[in-house]
Amino acid sequence: MAKNLNRRKFIGISMAAAAGVGGAGLWRILGAGEGEKPAGKPGDENGLGLGDQEGDGEQAVPGDKEQDQPVSEKERKEMPKRSLGRTGFQVGLFSLGGEATVQIRERRDEAVEIIHRALDLGVNYIDTAPTYGGGGSEENIGEVMRSRREEVFLASKTGNRTYDGTMRLIEQSLERLQTDYLDLYQLHNVRVDSDLDQALGQDGAIRALEQLKEEGVVRHLGITGHKDPKILLRGIREYEFDCLLMSLNAGDPHYLPFQETLLETAVEKEMGIIAMKVTAVGRIFQKGGLDSMEQALGYVFFSAH
Repeated sequence: MAKNLNRRKFIGISMAAAAGVGGAGLWRILGAGEGEKPAGKPGDENGLGLGDQEGDGEQAVPGDKEQDQPVSEKERKEMPKRSLGRTGFQVGLFSLGGEATVQIRERRDEAVEIIHRALDLGVNYIDTAPTYGGGGSEENIGEVMRSRREEVFLASKTGNRTYDGTMRLIEQSLERLQTDYLDLYQLHNVRVDSDLDQALGQDGAIRALEQLKEEGVVRHLGITGHKDPKILLRGIREYEFDCLLMSLNAGDPHYLPFQETLLETAVEKEMGIIAMKVTAVGRIFQKGGLDSMEQALGYVFFSAH
């Protein structure tokens, strides 16, 4: 934890854990039985969940029929919320990412059930991308957005670094998501300096994002990544993004820490901060390490000095 971020200040920053969970991280509140956990998929070689895909890559487990009872208004209102930076939006501490089951076209019924259940329990932030399931994630989420769009702060991304490419992607995303606007549109998976150089260039993706914002097609702009915090740090210093989607977990201090200068700078800039990979692709749960989702999320929410 950065020295200047004490416990109280950290709790107060605009963070939701985690938009990139892909439904996993929510397995308890979605009704998984006692002792059930989502099935994981192999992570990357560094063991910290800093791989090519954003999201924990874990499988959400829908609850059984007996457990999937209607959620009362009291239960729904119990979801704690935080201000999402300067957006003016009050975001629930749990968010729903569009990977795992949510991205699979062949499991649409399950995906739709998960999304509805999450919203019923007070989740009000959904994050996706056109690359998740080759568009399957946006399509599945769109099935729910047809009737519940106004309940959700909806975020998607562009992996294209050019103006023209981003304009094509946003049109496809809006069609799949069955909406005419996004609350947050993000530069996706920024990994190296050349990603930023092209995106910030004269005919880069940022020009498209600014035009889309001016036209009201998107409301806020963000940047995401999980490979190198220095690249993201450069990004938020050179451009006034509204939100940052970044890796944060108990393994983070041991390899290219995101929670030091990057997190501190984002807090100082009053950005909306969304944590992803909160279980490090499940590898946090090891003998002698963390052994529960409560501990993994506790680290993200409160961190350690």
